[in-house]
Amino acid sequence: MSPEPTSLQEAIVYFANPDNCIDYIAIRRWPNGVICPGCGSTKVSQFNAKRRTWKCGSHHPRREFSVKVGTIYEDSPIPLDKWLTATWMLTNCKHGVSSYEIARDVKVSQKAAWFMLQRIRLAMQDEFFGSKLGSGPESEVEVDETFIGGKARNMHKSKKGNSYAKRGTVNKTIVMGMLERGGKVRTKVITDREKETLHTHVAECIEEGTSVYSDEWGPYTGLSEKFAHQVINHAEKYVDGRVHTNGLENFWSLLKRGLTGTYVSVEPFHLFRYLDEQMFRFNNRKNLDDAGRFDLAVRQIVGKRITFAQLTGKPN
Repeated sequence: MSPEPTSLQEAIVYFANPDNCIDYIAIRRWPNGVICPGCGSTKVSQFNAKRRTWKCGSHHPRREFSVKVGTIYEDSPIPLDKWLTATWMLTNCKHGVSSYEIARDVKVSQKAAWFMLQRIRLAMQDEFFGSKLGSGPESEVEVDETFIGGKARNMHKSKKGNSYAKRGTVNKTIVMGMLERGGKVRTKVITDREKETLHTHVAECIEEGTSVYSDEWGPYTGLSEKFAHQVINHAEKYVDGRVHTNGLENFWSLLKRGLTGTYVSVEPFHLFRYLDEQMFRFNNRKNLDDAGRFDLAVRQIVGKRITFAQLTGKPN
């Protein structure tokens, strides 16, 4: 067997062989041997090379299964080589990759490509399992919010209404971010920028006693009761020693380049999925290379299913 790929070109060649696709996923899904996804039994018959399936030794419905069962690829007629190529591209393209580009490159419809990308974003979702950022005053966490949405001057005349005369935040989605220096970034779509909302999310995601840096936005007042809170006033300067939010501003810049440059228009209903995508690449940008990020994404495909009806908000 040829060595595993380290670049997109190598990945396309490597995964052109269906057996390589199955082996690559199976090794990461079942490192200690194949396990039946239906009952968890290890009594599984030898791989059927013709059908590319295994069969569970226990008697229950759907005893025969493929490597796709129980993953984001389940029930998809699209071959694994196309799935894995799309996964490689999304996990490693700095500003994302559009469904139109995937449709052209892997030869599927644009609708199918959009569905594929949303399922891959689900696999890229970082499961924090209740862990918090920071671990005391020596840890530093930047906190900030941004607004996602088009500019009023670009709106159609029929939709501008009174919002055209207003500035900045009208009809936009608010995203709150928290970045631990030397660690990970977390984001969340929030409904408002009121004190209760901001304080609640900070308390949920950051350990008490951690050094927290924010801008001069008024509702952050009072964080010093539980955190070592310091403020940078952007009307005066952007950096005051260790006090700044430039790391998080960098993340916002990368996010918006992807949203406006690659995806052009993102519905608020789906925005959190695009946040998951950008967080995945940002959080693994230093500790993993292209092959490492791809490997991590493939390891996270199990137990994550979403239907087209769920994605579009329509009943089955």
